[in-house]
Amino acid sequence: TDGDTLRPRPVTLVDAGGDKELEIDIVVPVDDMTAPVVEDDATERSIWPSVYPRILDVVRDNTSTIVFSNSRRLSERLSSELNRLAGDDITRAHHGSVAREQRVDIEESLKRGDLPAVVATSSLELGIDMGAVDHVVQVEAPTSVASGLQRIGRAGHQVGAVSRMTIFPKYRGDLLVSTVVAQLMRDRAVEATSIPRNPLDVLAQQIVAMTAMDTWTADRLFDLVRRATPYAELTRAVFDATLDMLAGRYPSDLFAELRPRIVWDRVSGSLEARPGAQRLAVQNPGTIPDRGLYTVHLPEGGRVGELDEEMVYESRVGDVFLLGTSAWKITHISHDRVEVVPAPGEPGAKMPFWHGDMAGRPLPTGQALGAFTRELSGLDDDAARTKLTDDYHLDDRAVENLVAYLREEKEATGALPTDRTIVVQRFRDEIGDWRLVLLSPFGARVHAPWAMALSKKFAARFGHDPNVIWADDGIAFRFPDADEPPDPHELLVEPEDIEAMVVDQVAETALFAARFREASARALLLPRQRPGRRTPLWLQRRRSADLLAVARQFGTFPMMLETYREILQDDFDLPALTEILTDVRARKIRVVDVDLDAPSPFAASLLFSFVAAYLYEADTPLAERRAAALTLDRGLLRELLGEGELRELLSVDVIESLESELQYLADSYRVRPVDGVHDLLRNLGPLTTDDVELRTDGDGLAALDQLAAARRVIEVTVAGT
Repeated sequence: TDGDTLRPRPVTLVDAGGDKELEIDIVVPVDDMTAPVVEDDATERSIWPSVYPRILDVVRDNTSTIVFSNSRRLSERLSSELNRLAGDDITRAHHGSVAREQRVDIEESLKRGDLPAVVATSSLELGIDMGAVDHVVQVEAPTSVASGLQRIGRAGHQVGAVSRMTIFPKYRGDLLVSTVVAQLMRDRAVEATSIPRNPLDVLAQQIVAMTAMDTWTADRLFDLVRRATPYAELTRAVFDATLDMLAGRYPSDLFAELRPRIVWDRVSGSLEARPGAQRLAVQNPGTIPDRGLYTVHLPEGGRVGELDEEMVYESRVGDVFLLGTSAWKITHISHDRVEVVPAPGEPGAKMPFWHGDMAGRPLPTGQALGAFTRELSGLDDDAARTKLTDDYHLDDRAVENLVAYLREEKEATGALPTDRTIVVQRFRDEIGDWRLVLLSPFGARVHAPWAMALSKKFAARFGHDPNVIWADDGIAFRFPDADEPPDPHELLVEPEDIEAMVVDQVAETALFAARFREASARALLLPRQRPGRRTPLWLQRRRSADLLAVARQFGTFPMMLETYREILQDDFDLPALTEILTDVRARKIRVVDVDLDAPSPFAASLLFSFVAAYLYEADTPLAERRAAALTLDRGLLRELLGEGELRELLSVDVIESLESELQYLADSYRVRPVDGVHDLLRNLGPLTTDDVELRTDGDGLAALDQLAAARRVIEVTVAGT
């Protein structure tokens, strides 16, 4: 700084120019991934009994190994099975739901050589020096090229050492993706980094924190904020709208629970924090959304980790579960924590589960996957085998499974989904309903907005919303009770119309409700009621739904704008979808439609997602969707209850008590000067000085004088009084 002037520091970027040697092998331990056979058990039809021994061989062949998975549940399962197979505790599970103290102990055990292996998620992917790791195992395809490179980089972490990784795909579609991602890793084709533009929830949080420490002017704060890259294009109108939200500009009778966090004097431009703002900012920091997880503790208070709310609801005292590969018995369940004791050797331990989001496949990766499929489909089987062995380092079983996968799909449909071809399939399901499946490699960030736009289009035609799911490999629709499914060409939307269709539809989705809840919490509009205590996820949803129902009435409410921004920019890739639809119209991408008796091999794995989508409901509590209001026939209700009037059902004492509380006349509801008096006038409207005194716990007149001097209230004379 130079006085009040901020000057950028000189920065020099140095490219060391080194290149790391990578060895990536893809291994399939069975001859046929569609019908895996276990040597010791002919009735077993799972690939896992063949995968575990191969992973154990890798662990035993090396001194130190990290096994990566893409989910916490799978890491617990892998660790447990490897220990059972080895007959000893050779590995432990490491993920974000294991307590920090436990994670540190696991890391130190691996570094010392006491633990031969660790099974981890992305918790060991970044920023941790794990010492000398010999080998990395990846179960399932890496979620991205960047993630894969970070994970393989844990091995051979010395100058000149080779980083080695073995990938074990779970099914043939996973094998296809693993092959392409592994090659992109070798080519260092890392996905582009996207910086969020104008995230208003984070802006609101930072404004509260900054004003809690110092007094600012709006102009000075705006200039400072725009120096940060994400806010370089922030307009003054949007900035002022965020200040309005934090200062309580919106109608208090509607936004009853939306308490002001700052005081904004629009004449002088000064910004000051309201009492409690500093505590609020300290207790609710960061951007990771609150999932309402239960903490797991020992009786003496030591923290073990966290469990998903849904799993706790399905558990009872006495149940045994695994966490960090250790068995724990539940001794007590309270409203915010689970108390456990160690239960080594207890039979029947349950595998925990957690719900979470997974980022969709980036478009460049999808295009590379499509190009690879197109290239391989143009080769005969022998040439394809040679290429996969020599160029992509697949073992013999992996080669045979992948060649068969592409051949069977082509025989079923006559075409493969590639970077230049989209395949649409129509067939009837087990109960006779029509299914329409669109297969493409372009990823969920393209397919999600496409599916939303089509849902709106089909709902207008059929009179109800079709069942729909989307994933990285395509979109699947189900049309119950339809005589004929839509023509495949109805899946195509004009590029100029797609954005408007998505914007119109997205506000009615569970995704919008979930993102609004998370954004409002980050903006400190829905803070934790008590620091260190969990707020149940269902209660967070209810509070958010109430706020969303009111916020819908105001198109400029910043958290509504932020929710649209996050979905349209971060969750979806609308520019990519527009580009694809433009290429389809220009015949650069062809659309092949085919009628089948059953889903093709590519479609089968996509359709399995229907089970997960409709077995467990998503983030869709009732009030999170705009729905028709419930109507009540009061006459019929009186007849049903056998009462003359509804008012006879209500106690006079209860009515008087509620009125006293709502009017701030009850002892525990009286406000405190000065901000409390300001909120009182916002909530109840104009009051006489006597009314203010009656509702204030303190000197109400002095508070009014202070507020008037600060131009936050104004005294008016009505009818001469």
